Amino acid sequence: MLSNVGVALMLYRYRTGDSNMQSVWICSRNDAIGNVAVMGAAGAVWFTASAWPDVIVAFAMAALAISGAIQISRSALLELRQA
Repeated sequence: MLSNVGVALMLYRYRTGDSNMQSVWICSRNDAIGNVAVMGAAGAVWFTASAWPDVIVAFAMAALAISGAIQISRSALLELRQA
């Protein structure tokens, strides 16, 4: 978990580069957020004895992945049009 967060922090300054750099940043960011969210959900599942924290985190991670895919696709398409 700490390594994912560390890599995301290192890549933060490249988040506005070309579509490849944006993709690396978005994927690293999503990995770091996902790791933290899963650890939080595990604690919440243990504390509440309910599966709902897992379900909520799963939907949030899916939304994050779809959002990242849309951002990267738009950036890549824009670069293709300009080439």
